[in-house]
Order: sequence, then structure tokens, then C-alpha cells
Amino acid sequence: MLSTLKFKETSIIARIFTRELGLKSYIINGVRTTNKNSKMAFYQPLTLLDLVVYDKANSNLNRISEVRLLRANQLISFDFSRTGIALFVTEVITKSIFENYQNEQLFDFLDKCISELDHPNVKLDQYPLVFLLENAVFLGFAPDQAVGYLDESRSQPFSPIELIAAKAHLQSLMNESFQCDRKVSLALRRKLLDHLLDFYNQHLENPGVWKSMSILRQVLA
Repeated sequence: MLSTLKFKETSIIARIFTRELGLKSYIINGVRTTNKNSKMAFYQPLTLLDLVVYDKANSNLNRISEVRLLRANQLISFDFSRTGIALFVTEVITKSIFENYQNEQLFDFLDKCISELDHPNVKLDQYPLVFLLENAVFLGFAPDQAVGYLDESRSQPFSPIELIAAKAHLQSLMNESFQCDRKVSLALRRKLLDHLLDFYNQHLENPGVWKSMSILRQVLA
């Protein structure tokens, strides 16, 4: 589950990245109510759903026949830091793929990312950087080595000393993924995050403004 838009008085349009059909938009009627049977909680960012859908060829909006939770998140919806990171992840994915885009390997990677974010021992300060590095692999524009993220960029915000630390830290993250416990300063992590988003901007068609960054900066403070 990626994002929703309000539709009429009690309905929503949900953008959902599915394993078999790719990125799809669905109209869900009557969920924005106070009724105890409302399933609005299902349509929160990074919720994993098991769906039966009507999929009409050449239709931009489809409908869901049946929905249930595939795996309930235990922490993401109840922890401000994890919720902020979830919003960031969904924004990155939404800007990176297009309607009907289908990639089973990317879906499985996101499934893994959701499990990591919902784990009590996840290193939240490293999570956005690792996510951006690994997501770029599945989108097809990741360099083989950390130096590529720095040398191929149109901007260079690091001092000579910072550049050495930035290369070393990125390489550690690439090698060790979410298990990396290498420590760097908050200032360097923020510069690396801004730098990687600039790197994404160079490869995405219409990245626009990263709206979740204001929340993410509070999370990573």
C-alpha cells in the first residue's frame, strides 16, 4: 500500500503496488467513516494486503473485490519515527515507478524493507540511506561501487575530509545493508541523504519536491 486520495464524501482512491499486476489505482467506497467495520486502517502506508481485484484492460481505476491484511505491522503505525520513514519510502516509490509498472523483484525487496522497518532492533538512523542505495539497484541506475554515487553526481557538497568519510560509509552500507552499524555524524548522514536524493533527481523523470523530507529530518535529528 502506497498512498490514498480522498474521493467524494466517504471514499478513497488508493495507489497500491501489487506483485502480479504492478502499480494500480483502486476506488474503495465508504471507508472514510466512523463505522466500526470501516477498513480504512488497511490503507495506511506500507500496509501489506492480500487482494482480490477486478482488473479491466485500459482502465486507470479499478475496484477491489476482497481485502484482508497479509501481515499486520506491529510498530510502523504506532511509532512516529517509523511512520515518518514509511512516508518517505512510499514517496520514493511513488516518484520512481509509473502506473502499471510491474517488477516482482522490486516488490519482494519492498516486502523485506517493510519487515526491517517493523523490527524492534532496526537502525532507524541508517534506514533511509540503505533504502535509497538498494532501491536504486532494482530501478536500474545504481553504481557498482559507492564512489559512483559521488563521482557521477552533478553536485559535490562534501569537503575533502567529508568526502573520504562519505565514500567509506556508503560502501559499508552497500556491503552490510540494514545490518551496518558503522557510526557517522548526524551532519554527514544528512548530507548523504540530500546527496542521494539529488542523485535520484538526475535519474527520475519528474521527481518534484520531496515532501516527506521535513518529517524525515525530525525523525533523524
